[in-house]
Amino acid sequence: MHPLLAQARNHDRAALARLITLVEVGAPGSREIVSGLGARRWSEPGRPHVIGITGPPGAGKSTFTDQLVRLARANGERVAVVAVDPSSPRTGGAILGDRIRMEDHAEDPGVYVRSLSARGAAGGLSRATGQVVDVLDAVGFDRVLVETVGVGQGELAILGVADTVLVVLTPESGDTVQTMKAGLLEIADVFTVNKADRPGADALARELELSVQLDGRDWAAPVHTTSALSGNGVDGVLRSVTAHREWLCGPGRAAWDQRRADGRVEAYLDLCAEAARRAAARSPALAEVRAGRLRPEDAPVGGA
Repeated sequence: MHPLLAQARNHDRAALARLITLVEVGAPGSREIVSGLGARRWSEPGRPHVIGITGPPGAGKSTFTDQLVRLARANGERVAVVAVDPSSPRTGGAILGDRIRMEDHAEDPGVYVRSLSARGAAGGLSRATGQVVDVLDAVGFDRVLVETVGVGQGELAILGVADTVLVVLTPESGDTVQTMKAGLLEIADVFTVNKADRPGADALARELELSVQLDGRDWAAPVHTTSALSGNGVDGVLRSVTAHREWLCGPGRAAWDQRRADGRVEAYLDLCAEAARRAAARSPALAEVRAGRLRPEDAPVGGA
């Protein structure tokens, strides 16, 4: 067992932070660390329960995450939050990674919050998100909440990581829903229309309910109206999220197995892509491309 992992399992938060950093930046030996974790999330649904929180920018995902943490802690659960932030185009770091998230929980030893930079990855997640979740799994958290960058129709990476996907929308998302509908219906296990005191909230909820009925999946995604700022309705969302976990452990196990199989494939392809980028960065052709003596299309790719 890696020394940092042993310390993290003894609730050493500094050791946990250093361990996650090694995994996030792909430090030498980090793959061996992850492969030796024995993460439970690959073999059994809900251990820990990984909840993906996604939706368009401005939907109130961070506030909603904060409320879910509050409720889970009231139930005595240990909770970790992985918040994926946009990347700086200059440094690759998280633009908002240094912000103070969920100040009310800052001194709570049962809550751990970590910001990750998306580092240009598509799908609303960092390429290291799944590996960071594996670390938090190995440390013994009961629930891991993964909050994505605001996403659109084609950005479905959260499916490869989460057991349960919560899509957060607002009444202003009505036009967005029309363009995102196929993607939303594919990824959502629970919907919430947040900021429900605004005009159009009930109409959007009805539209989503109709879409869910027509979708025909074995699990019909519940639709909630909530106000994350006040906390109204959030307890109902947590009940639906928990009910989905119970469904996955029973009649929905085949759906979970398929999701995890797809997640394993995506994790492997991400590792291949990262290895290829690093190899290309060491290639002599890179200097030729930078100097303009070689067109990118003419440079050797993939060992060619």
